Amino acid sequence: MGHDRLVQPLEEEPGSPETTSVMSEAFFLGIDVGTQGVRVILTDEKGVLSGAEQSGINLTDAFRTEQDPHAWWEAVQLCVGKVLEEQPAAVRSRVAALSVTSTSGTVIPLDKEDRPLHAALMYSDTRQEEEGRYCRELALTYNPGGFTAFNASSGLSKILWFAGRYPEKAEQTRRWVHAADYIFGMLSGDFSTTDYTNALKTGYDVAGFRWPSYITEALPVEKEWLQEVVPSGKPTGVLLPHLANRWRLGNVRVVAGMTDGCASQVAAGAVRPGDWNTTIGTTLVVKGVTLNEIKDPLGRLYSHRHPAGAWMPGGASNTGADWISREFGEDLQEMNREAAVLTPTHFLSYPLRQKGERFPFVNEAARGFTDPSISTKGQEFAAGLEGVAYVERLAYRLAEALSGERVQAIYSAGGGSNSDVWMQIRADVLNRPVLKTANASGAMGAAVLAASQTRYSDLAEAAGAMTHIEAGFDPRAPALYEDDFGRFENLLRKKGYLKD
Repeated sequence: MGHDRLVQPLEEEPGSPETTSVMSEAFFLGIDVGTQGVRVILTDEKGVLSGAEQSGINLTDAFRTEQDPHAWWEAVQLCVGKVLEEQPAAVRSRVAALSVTSTSGTVIPLDKEDRPLHAALMYSDTRQEEEGRYCRELALTYNPGGFTAFNASSGLSKILWFAGRYPEKAEQTRRWVHAADYIFGMLSGDFSTTDYTNALKTGYDVAGFRWPSYITEALPVEKEWLQEVVPSGKPTGVLLPHLANRWRLGNVRVVAGMTDGCASQVAAGAVRPGDWNTTIGTTLVVKGVTLNEIKDPLGRLYSHRHPAGAWMPGGASNTGADWISREFGEDLQEMNREAAVLTPTHFLSYPLRQKGERFPFVNEAARGFTDPSISTKGQEFAAGLEGVAYVERLAYRLAEALSGERVQAIYSAGGGSNSDVWMQIRADVLNRPVLKTANASGAMGAAVLAASQTRYSDLAEAAGAMTHIEAGFDPRAPALYEDDFGRFENLLRKKGYLKD
């Protein structure tokens, strides 16, 4: 596979808003509401950034369980205002559309006036484990062809839990919305619409384009609580006049959003069949595009619906980069220098720092391990980088086996992509090129989505114009890690973690 897009330079280097406004016909806002803060970017139709702003959110100690949606909205207004106040009138007049991304599985009950009845139940809230198991049993019984991988992080599990714990508030509920939908509603006034990616974990059948009947017939869920579901990227609203006046904007379309993982995939440029993206943050998340829906009876991979009708399967490992920030944060530069010299280490390490794994294999008893032969901190760090790359290779092998389609290109995003040493290790272990995209953030993905049907004909055309490969990493030698990967796989089997 060649690096076709590496030889396509940007038509304009990022410059001042005054420069880019002359060259560009339209600008787009991307809004990303994360677990601990909000990020907003303004980009032109070529993906050249004109402004960016971020703000933390006032959080309680229980922020991983519940958060105040009003705090999100305040941070969004602050960031959008700061980004736009720095722009000349010529740029503001050309802001054509905006979109929003946020965490998957976070949900909020709204009252008759579309005001939050309760704090948002966060995706990371683990109180809904029992409800998740029950939802999974019902889905497997009544709608096995739809989404069945319910757990505590699923929106439907949280709705069921809330109805049981707060029956008086459930009676006052007008509808349930997802995190991105709440900001979409505050911007457009429409809280009744969501998108394919956000609706998936609330039980929407993205193959049959319907809410399965068991949700309202077998669960204490009212039909009116469920939103209308549209493809991500569909323009369905207009920025409210008082906000347009405050920010000195014209007629700005508000476009149906996406979950944060899918938005990062879009920002990386992985939007065509055969394209895949690995985001290494706290966890390792693999997402791609296939022509056919992946049906995994074990729930390791599940499929979002692509706006153009294809599929966006993905899975998330409990392994990632959290161990680096916790154990090597102060020595990171030195550790990277050592790893560049030490690899291949031939040590076997699996840096899982919690109990249980969910992808690319499911095992609640899984534990991380470190090679007993390791004697230095540098060796431990380098072997850990290799171990995550082995997990990534297992993930792509699983994706190819279940889809019957070849992984054609691997893009990379997240904090892990900032380490050239790790990018090289991954290319060596995967034995194929790994491409790093500039500005591969959720906010950029939202901006590309905003442009996908307002400036361009579809998502592929928008991503082709607005995402740009920053670097490519080729394997240093054929099969450099073949023996070590085989040993790693055999050790997982010996421990009972990986099975045929």
